[in-house]
Amino acid sequence: MEPRNNITYFILLGLTQNPKEQKVLFVMFLLFYILTFVGNLLIIVTITVSKTLNSPMYFFLASLSFMDLIYSSSISPRLISDLFFGENTISFESCMAQLFTEHFFGGSEIVILLVMAYDRYVAICKPLYYLIVMRQRVCVVLLVVSWVGGFLHSVIQLGTIYGLPFCGPNVIDHFMCDMYPLLKLICTDTYVIGILVVVNGGLSSATVFLLLLISYGVVLHSVKNVSQEGRRKALQTCGSHITVVFCFFVPCIFMYARPAKTFPFDKSLSVFYTVITPMLNPLIYSLRNSEMTNAMKKLWRKKGR
Repeated sequence: MEPRNNITYFILLGLTQNPKEQKVLFVMFLLFYILTFVGNLLIIVTITVSKTLNSPMYFFLASLSFMDLIYSSSISPRLISDLFFGENTISFESCMAQLFTEHFFGGSEIVILLVMAYDRYVAICKPLYYLIVMRQRVCVVLLVVSWVGGFLHSVIQLGTIYGLPFCGPNVIDHFMCDMYPLLKLICTDTYVIGILVVVNGGLSSATVFLLLLISYGVVLHSVKNVSQEGRRKALQTCGSHITVVFCFFVPCIFMYARPAKTFPFDKSLSVFYTVITPMLNPLIYSLRNSEMTNAMKKLWRKKGR
């Protein structure tokens, strides 16, 4: 294998080269990141402290918020820093670390969303067996499975590209290190590698997305037989989950379930699932969930005393 040490750093072109636009984007993304950090941290603290939010659903929701927090932190701080200082270089090692982290937590989030759909299916379709099926040990095992799934996905992505020869240009037309922009800089044929990336990223995301749609379809069909109050609560909870699923999966599938090529609008689309979605998740889950909002109010009242 050819050495890759001709490249020691990459230049990230970012979202724009216009100084005025960079200032506007800096303020906007800084605000987004603060909302993401505070919102997800608030959900984690509320669920951890509250005695009423002890069901498996909230255990998984706190895990999702933690993943969103780290996932966003692997991308947004560097993006904000580059926009403010105008320094857009990243070392090879830092680039690979960012690639690993974003795919680790992004992959884990894909699995945890599937786990949360299963939790809602059991709660709504098999309520009498819920406490037996979703006991604490099972929840911990499912959480570990999500972490392992994300780790394996990330290791495959990193292992695919790490040893390849970067011996030509080092300019990445993106605001972060990701698979397709990096593949453009490889000094060898990447056709087979591109197929592997599509299978590991795009097809796996599309498969999980299809399973999620089927599971929520079954759940929504089954609520016809429950009371009006039960139906309202089920629709409210599932509506939040489905909104999050669409916001996260649709852009990811469009990005990765296609031939290994880059397009001008990829950067704007990447902003949606790397910056916007982690910020929206706390709002979607908290504002549409009366138990969560009530627990947050109680927490603030205790802090205010």
